[in-house]
Amino acid sequence: MADFVGAVDQGTTSTRFMIFDHGGNEVAKHQLEHAQILPRPGWVEHDPVEIWERTNSVIQNALRHGNLAPEDLAAIGITNQRETTVVWDPRSGRPYYNAIVWQDTRTDAIAAALERSGRGEVIRRKAGLPPATYFSGGKIQWILENVDGVREAAEQGHALFGNTDCWVLWNLTGGPDGGVHATDVTNASRTMLMNLETLDWDDELLGFFGVPRAMLPTINASSHPEAYGTTRTSRPLRAAVPITGVLGDQQAATVGQVCFAPGEAKNTYGTGNFLVLNTGTELVRSQHGLLTTVAYRFGDSPAVYALEGSIAVTGSAVQWLRDQMKIITNAAESERLASAVEDNGGMYFVPAFSGLFAPYWRSDARGAIVGLARYHTNEHLARATLEAICYQSRDVVEAMEQDSGVHLDVLKVDGGVTANDLCMQIQADVLGVPVSRPVVAETTALGAAYAAGLATGFWRDGDELRTHWQESKRWEPQWSEDRRAEGYAGWKKAVERTLDWATVD
Repeated sequence: MADFVGAVDQGTTSTRFMIFDHGGNEVAKHQLEHAQILPRPGWVEHDPVEIWERTNSVIQNALRHGNLAPEDLAAIGITNQRETTVVWDPRSGRPYYNAIVWQDTRTDAIAAALERSGRGEVIRRKAGLPPATYFSGGKIQWILENVDGVREAAEQGHALFGNTDCWVLWNLTGGPDGGVHATDVTNASRTMLMNLETLDWDDELLGFFGVPRAMLPTINASSHPEAYGTTRTSRPLRAAVPITGVLGDQQAATVGQVCFAPGEAKNTYGTGNFLVLNTGTELVRSQHGLLTTVAYRFGDSPAVYALEGSIAVTGSAVQWLRDQMKIITNAAESERLASAVEDNGGMYFVPAFSGLFAPYWRSDARGAIVGLARYHTNEHLARATLEAICYQSRDVVEAMEQDSGVHLDVLKVDGGVTANDLCMQIQADVLGVPVSRPVVAETTALGAAYAAGLATGFWRDGDELRTHWQESKRWEPQWSEDRRAEGYAGWKKAVERTLDWATVD
């Protein structure tokens, strides 16, 4: 009997494969970064071929590190950076263009035109999303209109679209030799092309973007024993292992944090921050700049919906300190630097590198450091960077409370940035509520494994999964109410300074 479940976690900066036992404990993992391609300001791309090669490598290395064989895996789940758009030729398996990443802003004119025409309200009503550069629909349209031959190929059935879950799944299940072209409801809900009520592609929305339906994958449940096929006996597994779970990364983290009841929420700190609140089987339409999305769908059960606040730049702001500003050599140094000062000294950093996402949705915004005085140092910049992560999360929490009426008693957190104790303390201070990190902080991969294991009976149900969740650390707020209010007022002033900077046609 297979004693483990594996998960491919294809993220914005890296791809990894993690293996979990029945208790939800990590048994083995391997992770590799891939290149960030930045051809123009606001453009962000990945090489899909490199991503597939990294997927191969991490699967093989994780199994080797765990001294395991493919036959030891009961199932595999896939989770992925959502909205990142790949269009490829199913005959050769070659992409027509680099993957256009969710952070990319080249489609701002497309989004603006949709809004001006009044079609933005239709998209909000049907897809639960505002017309924005964030989502896949505009990226597909851009490729169809700007890459030679793709429109003709799509009309002839020779071009497939998928977020990176589709790309990885298609290759794992055979690629040009019978690869499965499918996605799940969570990823489909991030395209501006799926109707949240029917859970199917919507012809009116497809018409807005000029996307042929034949390009699109089949939409399946997030957890299903037969929907996604099996790995082929070629590389990387050389065995037929069932792929039974697919979830977008933030929905996977919601499952990994076992937020199965309406009103339960989690915040994932990665390249960006993503706060997700379970609203049950009820569609709650945001009035305060949040997204209505699908949280998950298990088997034939009804879909569970969520409100989400998506923040574009949080952990990647720390990466910017490392790679562009070169004031740190690794992410952990940001905590050491920031700890050298007691506060930000009145300096705020708003990392609106690709505009502002929730709750503002301003593609004209650009990054700004404000309140500078001569005495400010790298230490203050590091502190302001960590505070920016936390203040952006407060923006979303406030919008979520207005939309849902739910006041958070505690914020469950996960993701790489949660290893930064100072950042998590600042988060508790900024919000005024405790912050709780689980033992398994990387819940994105765990959620994909849970979805795959539930489909095969490896785990019985959500109640069993709840018994696996354990708190690792809790941060209690320490700031006074006056300091909290003063700090947030300064942040709101700083955000105002970033607006109306970039010209949007």
